[in-house]
Amino acid sequence: MARYRARGGLIAAYALVLGLVAVSALLALGASSDAPQAAEPVTPPPRWTGSLKLPPKPPPVFRTLALAEVAGMIEVTGDGLRLPQISPDGWMPWIAHSRRFDPAGPPARVGLLMINVGASEPLMQRAIDDLPGEVSLAFLPGTPELPRWLQRARERGHETYLMLPTPDPSGLAERGIRPIEASADTPENLRRLRSAMARGEGYVGFVVSSPGPVSQSEATLRPLIKEIADRGLAMVEINPTPDTAILHRLSVELGTGYARSTRVLDYKLASDGIAESLDRLVAWIGESGPDRMPRHAFGVVQPDNAAIDAIVAWYKRRPTPAVVSLVPIIGHFECRDACMARLGAQPAQLRP
Repeated sequence: MARYRARGGLIAAYALVLGLVAVSALLALGASSDAPQAAEPVTPPPRWTGSLKLPPKPPPVFRTLALAEVAGMIEVTGDGLRLPQISPDGWMPWIAHSRRFDPAGPPARVGLLMINVGASEPLMQRAIDDLPGEVSLAFLPGTPELPRWLQRARERGHETYLMLPTPDPSGLAERGIRPIEASADTPENLRRLRSAMARGEGYVGFVVSSPGPVSQSEATLRPLIKEIADRGLAMVEINPTPDTAILHRLSVELGTGYARSTRVLDYKLASDGIAESLDRLVAWIGESGPDRMPRHAFGVVQPDNAAIDAIVAWYKRRPTPAVVSLVPIIGHFECRDACMARLGAQPAQLRP
């Protein structure tokens, strides 16, 4: 009887082993079936510990000057006038206060100058706030609160100028500024020029808007251009004629930066408007050829809503990439031998 019990125990143990083998086979079969399986652990790639390469930071639109450098370009006269001057360190205001631009852009250049800014405050505010920063602005020296508006224009990226106060045939009169006149003597005209200079700070130079008795008289102009050049300012002439060649010649002789334009875009000729005139100017500048130097020119407009709207619309539809660089008026200056000699006297880090 005991023998039968032992044999029964062996049979049961054998059956248990067979059962375990069968379960293992079923598990193996299930592993090879299409049943979803637990995902195997994935080893993550090693972490990248480098830093992203950021694009280069563009230089500031205007030079960043220390307070002492800015103060050095101001002379305070005995009667309290604050006049521009070449600083003891060599800074020339027409270089220091000009807007920077990328010289690596297309070599053909176009510019825009809005003159007589300040006669209307709403239009002045629109010009400062709405126009692209590349558009330069020339303010009437008699503009109320002129320093505040010059600073606001600079903050919006505009290079700034003052209009030379001369009698205007259009009837636009300065407020609180006596004009420079061919009939006045030299000391009086210099006093009037310095009075205009002292109305604001941070501008590049003066704009002569149209031919007249002052710009046609060398006796009147010579002491004025010398004063402007010796104080490190520049000159811009609008609508030069053979009769006003004196202004260009004196600028070359006395060593100041000089730019000129005959392209007044808001002349009402036939059906052309400002947009058409600007397109035509850009097309002429953009013409190229293997034996042709790159062209540059700037257009001039008066401050009105139509002009501002046309410039803003043109700016938005410029082609990309640009074939013509839009640069401030500083990009259209000439600087001949005497002017270059002045620049050469500056420390190297102060040169354009």
